[in-house]
Amino acid sequence: MIGNLYMLTAIGITQIYGVAGVVNFAHGSVYMAGAYIGWMAITWLHWPLVPVILLVLAGSALLGLALERLAVRPFARAGSTILLLTTIAAGLIIDNAAQVIWGPQTQALPNPLPQWHIRLGAGTVSLLDLFILACGVGTALLLHLFLYRSRAGWAVRATAQDRDAALQMGIDVNRVNRYSFALSGAFAGLSGLLVGLYFSNIYPTMGASATLKGTTAALLGGLGNVPGAILGAYVLGIAETFSVEWLGSSYRNLVAVLLLIAVLLFRPNGLLSGRRALNPEPTAGTFIPHGRPLRFPRWLIPASAVLAAALPLFVANPYALQVLAIGWVFALMAVSLNLISGTTGQISLGHAGFVTLGAYATAILTSRLGLPFSVSLLVSPVVAAVIGVLLCYPALRLRGQYLAIATLGLGEAISLIALNWDSVTQGPLGISGIQPAAFFGYEIWSAAGVYWLDLAALLACVWAVYRLSRSHLGRALRAVREDEVAARAFGIGLARYKSIAFGVSAFFAAVAGVLLAHSYSYIAPDTFTFALSIQVLTMIILGGRDNVGGAVIGAVILIVLPETIRFLGEYRYILYGLLLIGMLRFRPYGLLNSTT
Repeated sequence: MIGNLYMLTAIGITQIYGVAGVVNFAHGSVYMAGAYIGWMAITWLHWPLVPVILLVLAGSALLGLALERLAVRPFARAGSTILLLTTIAAGLIIDNAAQVIWGPQTQALPNPLPQWHIRLGAGTVSLLDLFILACGVGTALLLHLFLYRSRAGWAVRATAQDRDAALQMGIDVNRVNRYSFALSGAFAGLSGLLVGLYFSNIYPTMGASATLKGTTAALLGGLGNVPGAILGAYVLGIAETFSVEWLGSSYRNLVAVLLLIAVLLFRPNGLLSGRRALNPEPTAGTFIPHGRPLRFPRWLIPASAVLAAALPLFVANPYALQVLAIGWVFALMAVSLNLISGTTGQISLGHAGFVTLGAYATAILTSRLGLPFSVSLLVSPVVAAVIGVLLCYPALRLRGQYLAIATLGLGEAISLIALNWDSVTQGPLGISGIQPAAFFGYEIWSAAGVYWLDLAALLACVWAVYRLSRSHLGRALRAVREDEVAARAFGIGLARYKSIAFGVSAFFAAVAGVLLAHSYSYIAPDTFTFALSIQVLTMIILGGRDNVGGAVIGAVILIVLPETIRFLGEYRYILYGLLLIGMLRFRPYGLLNSTT
């Protein structure tokens, strides 16, 4: 039954990939919106199920059309990775808009069907189970008829096979995109409604899990392959069913993530593909357009550092210093990610995983083993860097959005392992009572002390990354970014240099995790989520690619600015998504870069 629910989501994701060449990360948000449309029709209007389904299909299709028009079509020539980022931003906007409109709490979704049950052996099958099965099979048949028996379906298939050739044959590819996004939106909304009915509740963040499961199922069968998506959905559903039976429900998402990573590593084109080679991805250039860092006087950087260090002497407000201290920690994350995404040109969506490793390492070392903070500050980042490189190394042969999805999976896997490894991490309860940072027995608990500690860590990171980027190693990393084929021809080992970039980045991200853990005094598996990775990526896009100063400025803007507009509440996170889309559309090279 779970496979039928995943099938509708996987079909929509694979349909969009076949036509637009992008994994639509906003698909889960449309799925969530469809569930809420159905919830309103059932609980507010008291409609029967058939009109509810028609309303959900129409509303979700319209949302899919809006997504195509606003977040995909303006970036059609920007490359698949930029499109992936814009769909992530669109999903962020939709998810937080849902929390503003309907609230963050879970809503009960009653089942309007008669409560009939049919006994089959030792189990029973409800009327809702049969209805979900009929919807899954019926949708697959209707989609087959549409693709193979209608002119619009032929146009969709032609565009999926070769977009340029379809355009030359007179096919309106923009119209095909609209068909596909409307169709996939309708599938997503129906799937969200059925899942809500099956589990009897809905909530605004339910789309994240749907995107993960749908993408996993689509990758299992092969992106762009509709029969493969159906097969992948059933494989995933069966695997989850057995994992829940044998290990417990908390392992459900971990199984999906491990399947996602395994298929990317060993069968990136899916189970039904006869070849192991990846689908074409760019081997030259980076996902962020080129820009030239704006030139500033040499004295400006040290002067800014001195001014930042002297700020606590003139600012007496502890809250202001706390906000700025958090800004320095986020700047540390941004500078570390900039080494991967800016200097090396590899998109990473799992940076929060490195932060999680550092935070849990220091919590265990200091709270369980009794090591002093000064030792943990050195050991925890090393442990995180080693684990990060070991986890990421097998995925470094991937490129573009395949690598982005792999890093997302790795980041989620780290959080899910922390959730389920109760004996070490205390599971969902987290680790509390983490002592403040201390050196030689002196605890740093004042706002000014924490501010200076975080600023010192940031300055050390900036200096190290700046020196590295100006060295032979930095030039090699830029060569990998600009053209992997040419870099390999000049004897640069791609996997080795990418591993170095990920290792150094993981080290400094883990330092940020250490600082945050001792600042918060409590960490849990949901402390550092996928949203953190997107937030940090937005910072480097805002500041400018391969620009250390830009990463710092972008972090300070995105941390300090929301505090000045705190009265907007949940609208702040909608602004994050709008800012990401706006920067990618109108100034993709960043604030502190200029066009070449």
